[in-house]
Amino acid sequence: MPSIFAGLGLADAQDFAGYGESPTGREILFLIDGFGADVLAQYGEYAPTLAAISTAQIVTTSFPSTTSTSLATLTTGVMPGAHGMMGYTVRVPRSSGRVLNSLKWDERVDPEIWQPVPTLFQRGVASGITVTHVAAKRYEDTGFTRAVFRGAHYRGANITSDLISETLTALAKSPSFVYLYVNDLDSAGHSDGVGSDKWIAALSSIDAMVATLLSKMTKGVRLWITADHGMVNVGEKIVMGADNKLLTNVETIAGEPRMRHLYLTDSQSQSMRNDLVSLWNSELGSKVKVYSRESAIASGLFGVDVSLDAAERIGDVIAVAQGDLVLLDPERADKEGSMVGHHGGDSEIESSVPLLTFVAD
Repeated sequence: MPSIFAGLGLADAQDFAGYGESPTGREILFLIDGFGADVLAQYGEYAPTLAAISTAQIVTTSFPSTTSTSLATLTTGVMPGAHGMMGYTVRVPRSSGRVLNSLKWDERVDPEIWQPVPTLFQRGVASGITVTHVAAKRYEDTGFTRAVFRGAHYRGANITSDLISETLTALAKSPSFVYLYVNDLDSAGHSDGVGSDKWIAALSSIDAMVATLLSKMTKGVRLWITADHGMVNVGEKIVMGADNKLLTNVETIAGEPRMRHLYLTDSQSQSMRNDLVSLWNSELGSKVKVYSRESAIASGLFGVDVSLDAAERIGDVIAVAQGDLVLLDPERADKEGSMVGHHGGDSEIESSVPLLTFVAD
């Protein structure tokens, strides 16, 4: 997104992708939730329009490969250690163990304090670019939207024809930028799995939406298509703490089944963190990657720079599932275990997303 805004004339944005000046000052970024880089190679026959668009490149998401973190990275242009959106759920520091679900939010948490980095939407509007966010109406006033998408003019639409019309209407002025979002593919993947009939139907429907959008775009409008993460189907399931010692001294569980933040009863105890890391490695071996908070930060897992606020939100221990394993919270095992598709880990499938681009002629 910094590259797109640089092309629209935002002076302090860097053109990392090297695409240069916008053809006509009208840009659309279509974010397809859950559209991994492997999708078109395996299921391109169900998405002929998308498959026909040349792939500019494959982008690696920030970690964890989950919607809230990836979209914050996209819209701010900085890594999680700077913007502070450290996962799907994290423990709120100094809150007696309260867990924040970043997509559902919590009215006790101020979105602009929790995510303090100015968005590219805000910066673009301040420089005279018309910025519009087109997505389902239910997302408009959420804490997550205020944290990650603030600055854009929100245009809610719940059916495909309205999503397309709102997008095209928003391009009336130049320079203008539209962020368009759908989550049908991600939802179908979670419930039924990648490659299921429901998932293929969602992919085909999105492809038809893209075909209609391309047919209606005026000359010179540039469309970018990308995603926040890919998805893997579950194989092995482990319920943490059930017939195992994986929750020894763990007070709070957060994250999601492919990437867990584990908060200890004594967060100040370095030895307790080291003991839990050793225990997990002993119990699960290569099935997981396990970090203490310190080693995760030192390894650059969340980016080179990690703010004090972001560091406090990271689990004392982080467990990243490998292969097709999921790590289930014993209090939510039924709900989490019923999902077929998952993401959040560091696998290539979860972390690689496509970047497609098309200029209308």
